Amino acid sequence: LSHSLIISTMAATISLGGKGSSLSSSSVYNVSAGVSQVRIDSSALDRLSTKNPQISQKSSFAIPQCLTVEEARASLAVLLNKLLLSASSSSAIRTDLPVKISESLNSKAEGFDFSEIDLTEGECTVLEKSCAPLIAICSVIDHKSSVLSQIVDAVAALSCEATKADVTSFSSLDSGDGFGDKDAIAVAGDLKVLLNGSKLVGKKEVEAVSKITRIHGRFRDVVKNVHAAVRVELNSSVKGGKFGSGSSGTGEALGATLSALSVAIKNTGECSFARAKLSFESVENEDLRNGLLSLFEKSGLDYESLKNAHKVAYDALFDEDYCKFAHFVNESLGAVYRIVGWEAVAAFFALKGGELFTEKSVDANEDEPKTDKKSDKKKKSERKAVLGKGTSLLLQFIKDMLLVEDTSAGDKVETLKHWVEKVLGLLNLEDRAFACFLDKVKEIVESNENRRLPKLPKGTRDFAKEQMTVREKAFSIIQDVFKRHGATALDTPVFELRETLMGKYGEDSKLIYDIADQVKLSHRKLLDGMLEICGVPPEKFRTICSSIDKLDKQSFEQVKKEMVEEKGLSPETADRIGTFVKERGQPMELLSKLRQEGSELLTNESSKEALEDLGIMFEALERSNCSNRVVFDLSLARGLDYYTGVIFEAVCKGAEVGSIGAGGRYDNLIGMFGTRQVPAVGMSLGIERVFNILEELQKQQKQVIRSTETQVLVSIMADNKLAEAAGLVSQLWAAKIKAEYLVSKRRSKHFDRATESGIPWMVIVGERELSEGVVTLKKVVKGSEEEYQGVPRESFVDQLLKLLSA
Repeated sequence: LSHSLIISTMAATISLGGKGSSLSSSSVYNVSAGVSQVRIDSSALDRLSTKNPQISQKSSFAIPQCLTVEEARASLAVLLNKLLLSASSSSAIRTDLPVKISESLNSKAEGFDFSEIDLTEGECTVLEKSCAPLIAICSVIDHKSSVLSQIVDAVAALSCEATKADVTSFSSLDSGDGFGDKDAIAVAGDLKVLLNGSKLVGKKEVEAVSKITRIHGRFRDVVKNVHAAVRVELNSSVKGGKFGSGSSGTGEALGATLSALSVAIKNTGECSFARAKLSFESVENEDLRNGLLSLFEKSGLDYESLKNAHKVAYDALFDEDYCKFAHFVNESLGAVYRIVGWEAVAAFFALKGGELFTEKSVDANEDEPKTDKKSDKKKKSERKAVLGKGTSLLLQFIKDMLLVEDTSAGDKVETLKHWVEKVLGLLNLEDRAFACFLDKVKEIVESNENRRLPKLPKGTRDFAKEQMTVREKAFSIIQDVFKRHGATALDTPVFELRETLMGKYGEDSKLIYDIADQVKLSHRKLLDGMLEICGVPPEKFRTICSSIDKLDKQSFEQVKKEMVEEKGLSPETADRIGTFVKERGQPMELLSKLRQEGSELLTNESSKEALEDLGIMFEALERSNCSNRVVFDLSLARGLDYYTGVIFEAVCKGAEVGSIGAGGRYDNLIGMFGTRQVPAVGMSLGIERVFNILEELQKQQKQVIRSTETQVLVSIMADNKLAEAAGLVSQLWAAKIKAEYLVSKRRSKHFDRATESGIPWMVIVGERELSEGVVTLKKVVKGSEEEYQGVPRESFVDQLLKLLSA
């Protein structure tokens, strides 16, 4: 809203022209609806010309006749703001015109005759070039559509339950790869909040429900674009003179922006209309259903009227009558408001209206009570039906609103009509109930938003205290191995730019982890030579490698189909690749086979060089007594762009988690980000997978996982002796003993703490120990009765150190 929003006892007053202030679409709408009055800021009046400039001829400007009263008043508000924004010492804009427009708006006049006023040249320029009517209607549309985007999801959520629709698609939009439709994902998130805990949804496939996220998401997106465009136009001045001559392009720009919104409005309305029809069909009480359908038909809303309104609007757009186009879009938006209102009516009465209607029927026929077993069963099933946490609050809000008035003495048909009108009022901006309904929707969505668990990025997890112990153990083993081999540590940023990663890994990169045994090993140059021999074009080497790397997961026929149909290889070339990639075996044995006289791999320089490198490496592995852990596998391709030499993958035998480590040689990667080429070998460890394996092993071996490394618990078995505990535990900490303390009279509490945390030793201080100035050392291990009483405080730390080291 404007910076200067003053609330008076009568109505809100919007101050225009003040320094640093701005006009918003909401303010324009409030003025147009007569909710707010306008006031010209004193600083703006000071800027207006006090001279007597030359009067020009009368202006031909007039507000278009086709506009509604609301749109005409909005036009005056925008024009007033444009006059104040354009005022300067040289603009020759007097106080007369702005003041008259302001008085006209505040008196709630429906129009303004510019032909009766003599204007200066500067004033004529602003009137004729401001595009005030177009910007004004766009402001009204901006406000209405922004508000509708906040409510339409809540009404749709009611329809999801009324139609018992399957909503599982709401949870499958966000794949975690960053390519999802953000607005559709946001809509799905709000719907899930509203439907959280519902037992009514998930029964059947409903097209009008499946479409909600994409249609409403697109509506949200376009509304934001309109808001951004209108905000600029509302607060820009009108340029006069030679720099302001000609068309400013405002009409074309706003026309293009509104055209997208017009389509989104039509789609939103049609989808809402379809859900409303389905909800009406879901009303079980036949009399109620017929009564509602009769009222709905009298409203005159249907598919054809929506489509025709859209066509009429586009005719005006093609005729370049942008003001009329905006007017028709505003009319279409009003129709969609009414449709969404009827959707709310249908969904409410399908879910809760039956109770109200039945109660009304009973009141009208109290002398002749009838029992219907079927209806009793239906009532019981209704009571058992569990609604969503958000939708149940909305339904209760509507029900409470209807029951405020006593309608027990009225006619049943008239009562239904009255109830329908009240529900429709929730979607009528001019109705007082509308603001309450909007606030309720915001309250529900925002309160549930706070209780949402933050979503974890793909490939990550949270670690509890016991799991952190296992994780730290895994890291310490890995670090020890690296340090034993002379490695040094460095730290890099947690975040990297996407383009940097794309440069490293390539656009076609996919890390494929597959179960195998031991360590799979190959050579990138061997693969390149093999592909060249088979007739694969060099530009397809990397993408074909990513296909080959799937052979442990898929059959060769599946991989061949991908290479031929998706990546453009000939079937003959794919078959030749198959003869190579099926080779797998013990390193030295397979190497000897590939080096045999007549081998095609020896005819290619790249593969020949790779075989020589592998020969040196396999000999080193033999000498290291670890070649039995290695498998030479020509199907290992590692789908990353930067490898230039040996590549490998490590797996844990028997664990269904895929590879736990992978890497290879890269000669050019460091040079991509530095001044010189530095050949290097790198690897990555799947620490999450290693962690899962360790966790599973501990479960199988029934090991107790300690979440702390505490060695000693200082147990003060007396109240108000915190200082005593602090003194003893500080001595232990000074001796580098891991210790914690507990002050409590309850003896069981101390032993429970020690056993649950796996703490091996306790330093016990009870009433006797306090009076004698000693401590008791007790070993808290199952089956052990080791205990040392009367240990002097001066020596208990030394004795504990000996016991712990033993």
